[in-house]
Amino acid sequence: MTICCETHEKDEVELIRNALPSEDHLFELAEFFKMLGDSTRIKIICVLFHGEMCVGGIVDLLEMNQSAISHQLRILKQARIVKGRKEGKQVFYSLDDHHIKMIYEMGMEHVFERI
Repeated sequence: MTICCETHEKDEVELIRNALPSEDHLFELAEFFKMLGDSTRIKIICVLFHGEMCVGGIVDLLEMNQSAISHQLRILKQARIVKGRKEGKQVFYSLDDHHIKMIYEMGMEHVFERI
């Protein structure tokens, strides 16, 4: 369907306008996508597809320093993309919910369609 305000009824344009998400929801969605806009964070997410892992395990797998991984995990946790479970002095991280993997898979599907 092609929309051009000059050729469509005002009622139709108003219906579309009313179907748009609120500014608050759009802002939250944009912030969520910003969290996925960093390759280190994406790598961490990929690692956590395989189950929960402590910071040290992620550091070893990604061959990065602990402060960089901890910083990115903190950002991902604040965005509710990952969650932490404390066991003694260790914190084990996992994906917050199944939506994260679905979004990643859809993104990869989109990327590979263009190649």
